[in-house]
Amino acid sequence: MSLSIAARFARRELRGGLRGFRIFLACLALGVAAIAGVGSVRSAIQAGLSDQGAILLGGDAQAEFTYRFASEDERAWLESVSTAVSEVTDFRSMAVAEGETGAERGLTQVKSVDDAYPLLGEMVLDPPMPLSQALDGDDLPGAVMAPVLADRMGLSPGDSFALGTRRFTLSATIVTEPDDAGGGFGLGPRTMVRTSDLEGSGLLAPGSLFETEYRLLVPEGTDMDALRSRAEAQYEGSGMRWRDARNGAPGVARFVDQLANFLVLVGLSGLAVGGIGVSAAVRAYLARKTAVIATLRTLGASRRVIFLTYFLQIGALSLLGIAMGLVLGAAVPLLFAPMIAGALPIPVIFTLYPGPLAEAAIYGILTALLFTLWPLARTEEVRAAALFRDALDSARGLPATRFVVATGLLVLLLVGVAMVFSGSPQITLWTAGGILGALIILAVAATGIRALAHRSVSAARGRPALRWALAAIGGPRETAASVVLSLGLGLSVLAAVGQIDGNLRSAIDRDLPEVAPSYFFVDIQPAQIDGYLERLENDPAVSRVDTAPMLRGVITRINGVNAQEVAGDHWVVRGDRGITYAATPDDRTIVTSGEWWPEDYDGPPQISFAREEAEEIGLKLGDEITFNVLGRDITATITSFRDVDFSTAGIGFVMTLNPTALQGAPHTFISTVYAEAGAEAQILRDLASTYPNITAIRVRDAIDRVAELLEGIGAAIRWGAAATLLTGFLVLIGAAAAGTGARTFEAAVLKTLGASRRRILQSFALRSALLGAGAGVVALVAGILGGWAVSTFIMETSFAIVWPSALGIIAGGVLATLLAGIAFAWGPLAARPAQVLRARE
Repeated sequence: MSLSIAARFARRELRGGLRGFRIFLACLALGVAAIAGVGSVRSAIQAGLSDQGAILLGGDAQAEFTYRFASEDERAWLESVSTAVSEVTDFRSMAVAEGETGAERGLTQVKSVDDAYPLLGEMVLDPPMPLSQALDGDDLPGAVMAPVLADRMGLSPGDSFALGTRRFTLSATIVTEPDDAGGGFGLGPRTMVRTSDLEGSGLLAPGSLFETEYRLLVPEGTDMDALRSRAEAQYEGSGMRWRDARNGAPGVARFVDQLANFLVLVGLSGLAVGGIGVSAAVRAYLARKTAVIATLRTLGASRRVIFLTYFLQIGALSLLGIAMGLVLGAAVPLLFAPMIAGALPIPVIFTLYPGPLAEAAIYGILTALLFTLWPLARTEEVRAAALFRDALDSARGLPATRFVVATGLLVLLLVGVAMVFSGSPQITLWTAGGILGALIILAVAATGIRALAHRSVSAARGRPALRWALAAIGGPRETAASVVLSLGLGLSVLAAVGQIDGNLRSAIDRDLPEVAPSYFFVDIQPAQIDGYLERLENDPAVSRVDTAPMLRGVITRINGVNAQEVAGDHWVVRGDRGITYAATPDDRTIVTSGEWWPEDYDGPPQISFAREEAEEIGLKLGDEITFNVLGRDITATITSFRDVDFSTAGIGFVMTLNPTALQGAPHTFISTVYAEAGAEAQILRDLASTYPNITAIRVRDAIDRVAELLEGIGAAIRWGAAATLLTGFLVLIGAAAAGTGARTFEAAVLKTLGASRRRILQSFALRSALLGAGAGVVALVAGILGGWAVSTFIMETSFAIVWPSALGIIAGGVLATLLAGIAFAWGPLAARPAQVLRARE
């Protein structure tokens, strides 16, 4: 009965239109749209990866080996389960060409192929020609190359260059490589040659670092899960890694998921900002309805009926705002689909995806419930005798206990849903804790700003405009809380992003080059290491040379259990890892627990594992690690843990074994060289000329490549933070609009007392500027704390305040509130005092 009566009352209230709810709808719609838009783009990418998975992978399935080619028996089995097989190798090398000023050298990611490549997709070259014709060459074997590398080395079709000890003719540049995205992150641009033409080049020698991929086309209707099981059983203990077209580019898919999940969490920050605006709009609306509520109570309406009346009304408007957000979030990606698709190097399929829209709707519903519950609870406190203004404003601080409990449950539900949807519980909890902490800081700061303004009124004697501004901020009617909370939270998110981005750039641009080596050399053959060291150790420009033997292996089992069942998706067990051996620890090795083996140890294999990674996986001393090297399983016992610092770009291995454990296994050496900048070019020329098989990775170039990738990530995150700030600005506009009546009355009184319009406008401007500065300073504190926490505990980088970004946040706060305040000042200034005062009760 009460529900039907409440529904009738709510329907009648809704006849009044949307006056007072425009900001409410805009805040809710913008937050939902941001989450729906990010989710829709993610789904479009996932659909593209799934639809084109076989092309991205280069086949229906792929078997991958490290350091070696498949044996005859292994190749025969692959051919028996497929209709076509293509063999591809992938490795890094140095391309060398003779230029006008001497030899030009460039790091390149080499892909060597057979005549069956590509099984799927089309290789597009410039000038147009079949790949087989391009690789035939003329007097020399042919090659194709990425345009950026050809330009950098000054090569044109018909010119020659060297890979290792073999020379090739550049036949064409690469326009489209169908399986390029499936290979993941590479430090150098692509060069493609035939595998048979690399014979004798020294690049695929035993122990050299290369991967061999066998792409398969399988009969239609093949059960891919069953085929995977057969392959893993067939190649157990061989170090083979299997992939199929259902996950053709796992690195890309993982990166997209993680970035999208983080952006959704940033979007939740925007919803939290919008929630403040929603709460303020509901509170202001109900304050105007005090007389109506009191009248209904007089006529016998129960508290339940009153609450349900406005709950249903606000609920209907919330659903409208959520629907608007869903339409916007679905339409914007479709509208900008050509632009987004053109900017991405991977296929995307844009259409309507129900999943992201449902996720955004759930977030919107929970947020609307969370931020409207307390204002709605105040309707129960209006008594029949309360037929006067501000009855809602004079209500007690907390609503009834059941509403407080319900609010707490909604918070837990919202965080739980975010943890499930994001798949990153740790980051979700950090985000939720950051938002909650920022809200607490801002709420306390808002109270402090009002108290400080109230106490400072007397100190502003002789400055009427400032005194009026301080009195208004410290007065009971001022919207300081709404301004500081809404704008402050938006600025806090932007400040945190700015500090994180700035510190990450500093770590890359300033800190890392100070500790990073000049060059990273790989594939140094054992017979070359003495001559290599002799060249460097006699050079006064070289301050330090580190070398280590290196093999690569795949961790297959931990204590006899499949490694991925124990470690999950941890990066250490995701692919092949570098392994080294050492009889004794060097001066920079810090053993944190356990003991290193004796120098002449010749017993069962023992392993020293990186401490931090071991803690993440859950390893302890005495555990057994089984890894596969060149098709051979080695089981070693963990006897020590040690600190490994991967942040310096130096040599670092997760696993170090005793020398006899790897005795006889073909391997090469890696080395880092620390030298003066002016000597780097000569070092590279000398070593590349003497040892053409050695690959040199200039660390500065690698840092630039990583920085380029991070720039794209940072831009996406900054756009997300900007959406949050826009929501805060909308809330600010709503607060300014809600205070128009109070400012009109204030202006009328001041005009009656003889104040000029100019001075009143100065007072309004000062009020806005002071509130904006206060919100900016508090947001800066919250943002710096958030940036410090993320940089220190998640990214594990050093932290220093980025002052240009910090000062920009404060300036932005002042400017935003000043613009909003002045925009809504003209109406009160234009009002005639007589009309305003006569209409005032």
